Amino acid sequence: MIVTVRSLTRHYQQGTITVKALRGVDLDIEKGEFTALMGPSGSGKTTLLNIIGGLDAPTGGSVVVDGKDLAKLSAGQRSTLRRNRLGYVFQAYNLIPVLTAVENTEFVLNLRGVPAKERRAKAMAVLKDVGLEGMEHRRPNQLSGGQQQRVAVARAIAGDPAIVLADEPTANLDTKTGDELIALMRELNQKNGVTFLFATHDPKVMDAATRVVRMRDGAVEADERK
Repeated sequence: MIVTVRSLTRHYQQGTITVKALRGVDLDIEKGEFTALMGPSGSGKTTLLNIIGGLDAPTGGSVVVDGKDLAKLSAGQRSTLRRNRLGYVFQAYNLIPVLTAVENTEFVLNLRGVPAKERRAKAMAVLKDVGLEGMEHRRPNQLSGGQQQRVAVARAIAGDPAIVLADEPTANLDTKTGDELIALMRELNQKNGVTFLFATHDPKVMDAATRVVRMRDGAVEADERK
């Protein structure tokens, strides 16, 4: 099991009001799944994704990622887990503007201390996999939104993570480009076995997913496998 979530809660204060963003969520994600967390704004899907990714801390319950109980890890150990075992794709791309596509792709490998020749070869191969051959030395401002998001996907998978967490990855893309990105990620899932967990409103992601977890008011409302 890549992810095991049990009785997860997340509360925070908004003025004098306690907001219960998550209310006792249970969830398992197995290797090779292509899972969509669906639900309206405020349903808790992004909060759940952020906690699984170690970007936020729960109020209660437990999260085990790649065999590691996040509550038992120090801040440094959580950072190491994120760097070595998790991939991220964000709505806003989050590319480094001064770096080229290949430099952005190999960024995490650089942090890991992978030798320059090896990480460059890996990054070039991954960019080819995502359809950006010939664009490796362009900076983000020289790429379209869809191409930037492909670089973000390449960066996420370059380090062979246990799971890729994708938060609304198609939200800033037009319909055609979003469809192409979904098809790309599904292909990476089917051919390379990359495990994806999405938080999304996009019905096209839901259509492509092999499992849809529907959330409402901080709880899992339904869990459907295709």
